Amino acid sequence: MTPGLFESEKLDYSWPNAEIQYSAGWLGKRADDLQTQMLGLPWQSGQITVYGKSHLIPRLYLWYGDTPYTYSGKLHEPCAMPKFLLNIKDRLQDELQVAFNSVLCNLYRDGNDCVGWHSDNEKELGKNPVIASISLGATRKFRLRHTSGHVQTREFELSHGDLLVMKGECQKYWQHCVPRQRGIRQPRINLTFRFNYF
Repeated sequence: MTPGLFESEKLDYSWPNAEIQYSAGWLGKRADDLQTQMLGLPWQSGQITVYGKSHLIPRLYLWYGDTPYTYSGKLHEPCAMPKFLLNIKDRLQDELQVAFNSVLCNLYRDGNDCVGWHSDNEKELGKNPVIASISLGATRKFRLRHTSGHVQTREFELSHGDLLVMKGECQKYWQHCVPRQRGIRQPRINLTFRFNYF
């Protein structure tokens, strides 16, 4: 690993039915360049149907991988990862000793964009998937709650260059969200690397 490129403070958490690894500033000096490269990509908007009504998804997204992926009720065809994302994927694989073949990218244009409570438990991801999530841009809240009564909750403030890894049974027993924060004017990009089986 190149000194100064991926400098971080790593913290591991063992919660009921979950393993969480948080590395502040994991991207180091690469974060600014990666954010600029990501903002130049052809982001997509979409709609989702809730209780029979169609709504705009409150964020923009991109899907890169080897296989199609069902996201927000729609099938997304695979697109090849740009080289700069392949470099990040390779470094994650080396450090975490986990294979990744895809990345779901979300662009939160400001604090009005959000994602509601959900788990990354689609059948394409297999049992107990490892999700490696990189944050770029504005600091946003990232909340988790246990599916048993939603009593157990956790919260992170994810900042520019941070890495959060969810593993173990996290997607089976925990939900997560990025809530609205209306005072935030700057964009935030989230890259979630995963292994998609089909």
